[in-house]
Amino acid sequence: MLEFDAADEPAPVQRRKRGDELRTAIHAAVLDELREGGITALTMDAVAARARTGKATLYRHWPSKTDLVLDAFQSSLPHIDVPDDDGDMRGQLLAVLRQTADIFDSHVGAAVLALVGECIRTPELAEALRPHIVLPFTGPLMEVSRRAAVRGEIAATALTPRVTMVGPDLLLAHAVFNGLAIPDTVVVEIVDLVLLPLLRGYSPPA
Repeated sequence: MLEFDAADEPAPVQRRKRGDELRTAIHAAVLDELREGGITALTMDAVAARARTGKATLYRHWPSKTDLVLDAFQSSLPHIDVPDDDGDMRGQLLAVLRQTADIFDSHVGAAVLALVGECIRTPELAEALRPHIVLPFTGPLMEVSRRAAVRGEIAATALTPRVTMVGPDLLLAHAVFNGLAIPDTVVVEIVDLVLLPLLRGYSPPA
């Protein structure tokens, strides 16, 4: 009987990723590169190597690395569920901000944090990323606030993007300066000590 040494066996053929599987692998590679080196160090070559595809494939779908980063965030940011309207604004705000805190503590959130400093240094990058990073967080909070305004619990003038972003901004600041998972006590403090007083007492500037 013939016996074969392991060295004589052919190397397994790497199956080529295609379609959605390839796109998912590319997006994951982008987030990994961002977490490790930020967008300045990110290159199409590095993403292609990590995703095990060709650089030409990347350029065929994304003309620049900014386009690639934007698509990766759009596809990878977890969806924030808007809670049922049970008439409890506090409970709904907590539900949304707890989901937001979980996102900041995820692999996608780590990539967001890696971009914060570079957005400060590069206004053009911040402008390009803002709609894709800010809106997923503000939409659910705006809906919770809108419901409260309809019930007469807060003034309709409080429904502004600036007011709506206060909660996510405070969570982001905590994550940036502490580098740890956001404790639930922080989420509760933001809602009870900042958001509820702000929303209930808001009046537009004269």
